[in-house]
Amino acid sequence: MDTWAALRRRFWATLPERLRLLHVSTVSLAAVLALLLVLAGLAASGTWDAVADRDSPRTTSAADLNLALNNMDAQAANILLSSGDAGRGRLRTPYEKAVGFYSDARTAVGHDLRILAVAAQGDRADEHTVESLTDDFAEYQELVGRALENDGRPGGKASAIADYRNATDLLQRKLLPESRELVASNDRAFNTQYVQARSALSAQLAAVIALGVLLLAVLGALQWYLARRFRRILNPGIMAATVCVLLATLLGAQALSGTAEDLRGARRDAFDSVVALSRARAIAYDANADESRYLLDQERRGRYERAFLEKSQRLYGVRGATLATYDEELATTWQAYRSDREDLRFIGEFRRELDNITFPGERAAAEKAVETYAVYERDDRTMRALVAQGKEREAVAFGISWQPGMSNAHFGAWLAALDKVTDINRHHFTASVQAGRSAVGGSLPWALGVLLAAVALTALGLRPRYAEFR
Repeated sequence: MDTWAALRRRFWATLPERLRLLHVSTVSLAAVLALLLVLAGLAASGTWDAVADRDSPRTTSAADLNLALNNMDAQAANILLSSGDAGRGRLRTPYEKAVGFYSDARTAVGHDLRILAVAAQGDRADEHTVESLTDDFAEYQELVGRALENDGRPGGKASAIADYRNATDLLQRKLLPESRELVASNDRAFNTQYVQARSALSAQLAAVIALGVLLLAVLGALQWYLARRFRRILNPGIMAATVCVLLATLLGAQALSGTAEDLRGARRDAFDSVVALSRARAIAYDANADESRYLLDQERRGRYERAFLEKSQRLYGVRGATLATYDEELATTWQAYRSDREDLRFIGEFRRELDNITFPGERAAAEKAVETYAVYERDDRTMRALVAQGKEREAVAFGISWQPGMSNAHFGAWLAALDKVTDINRHHFTASVQAGRSAVGGSLPWALGVLLAAVALTALGLRPRYAEFR
């Protein structure tokens, strides 16, 4: 009680002391609000740098690695399928395309591994995964190289197939699980960053609003006190300062809420779809490789047929479907969806994308991707029917040819449709990043400038009153 009385005598005993206390409170609150906006702006800028320059590239590089590994293996099988016997009976166009695609995929794997090695620094688990991937990839290349070398000798096809079998087993047992773990690990890290950033922005927004309201309350009290003690209705300087504080609070709140919304759009609306579509593309290449493996390795045909169906179910899952019933089930469930977009009777990566439609043109592009996928699936049954009829060479030509109407041509059309959906989401991811950065770099400096003006206007408004006591 004595302490409170002493403080009251020290700061509230006389009119000048009361004005100074209210003035100091105004300046202090404005300084705290300005500091909060500066720190929030720096944190938001750091978040956008991490999202655009670290989290997104690491996740997409891991997804691209998974895709390139699957593509490499598919093209290795296609080379062996189309090469003939040491070049005799070679299917020239499919062979040349497979060789080119194999080389491109191998270059892509090396590039992605280098990016991921740098990104993994400091994370022991990811470092170990990248090191293991690098070693396993070297072994995989050696096995494929041996297969291609044996295939170049007359009568060497059986040895080549045995070497390729070891290579693809290594791919399925180690390389692909490791690459998928990198995708999951980097995506989890991105999601953790996103959740923490959104939580921080919500707390900062609440603090900005609370400080702004408190500062407005102090200015209101100062205005009321001046009107009561000095017989004036309004103090122009304090009134202008009040308007400035209100504007600064609105600008700060708008910047932080806008940044939070742009961050949600970048991660949930856009990047979640990018990840799902990248995963779908990798599965697509693996399924395409299963077709080539099926044609190449007669001893394992049952295994590769089951693998193809499993990957089809991961893309567009229909419960209980077999290869014999899959096309009919796909057509039935897709027709149900086209009649009623709420009637989704399928699961998988296509379902994830259709559940996350956000942007103009995205739904039409996603639906086109499913429809081109259905064409490719029907081609698979055509190829297997040719094998069942003993028309092996015709099945190979149909399965790996890029001529119009052939399976790989339809596979390419499906991938192009997938790319279109992905590009829509990538574009909006980039736009959200740019909008978030603009919100931070555009509104917050204005908010700080208006706060500084509020402090100056408060001092100008009180200056005549202080002069009365000199």
